[in-house]
Amino acid sequence: MRGKKVLYNTKEPSNAAESTSNARLPGTERREQLLEIALELFSANGYLQTSVEDIADKAGVTKPIIYQHFDSKKALYMELLEHVGAQLLLAINQATSVAKTPRSQVESGFNAYFHYVSEHEDAFYLLFGTGGRRDDEFSEVAHKVEETMAQAVAALIEAGISPQHRLMLAYGIVGLAESTSRHWLTARASESQGTLPADPNVLARWVGEIAWGGLRGITKD
Repeated sequence: MRGKKVLYNTKEPSNAAESTSNARLPGTERREQLLEIALELFSANGYLQTSVEDIADKAGVTKPIIYQHFDSKKALYMELLEHVGAQLLLAINQATSVAKTPRSQVESGFNAYFHYVSEHEDAFYLLFGTGGRRDDEFSEVAHKVEETMAQAVAALIEAGISPQHRLMLAYGIVGLAESTSRHWLTARASESQGTLPADPNVLARWVGEIAWGGLRGITKD
């Protein structure tokens, strides 16, 4: 599993006794366990290559148990996408809401984004990977997350420009965060990080400087 932290409070059984206990998990804990395992498998193998049987086997349960909690594999995947998107947006909104200046808002937003990506790599790849975007419904969830982030960023841009201008600039900033994260994680996975910072705080400062410098150079419409 690529991510350092899980999104749900679950763990896999480590011995036979735990496995027996695991078979009798309460409904809420079972659902969380299935979501966490599905996140790992979907992000690693893709939606099409991951079956309900794979998730059931990893969880140590039968397929009917999966269908007690989710109507279908697609419903499970959609719930994961929506949860991951909500968690990322919450982290960014919380960080920018307490920042005192426009510049600190920019850096705080990147800071929250890169920390989330660093700690939840599986979640990032699930939401922004190429596999899920082949399906219109899955793609719509990812685009909605990007749109919501762009709207939030646009509201922070203080310049004498039109709303459309602000929104387009905001999409550019969101794209900057996503593409930087993708390159950063790829380099880290291949152990070829080189001069790239391992600390998300440093990465946020670097990218924040680019974004802030660009925003300062905006001319009025």
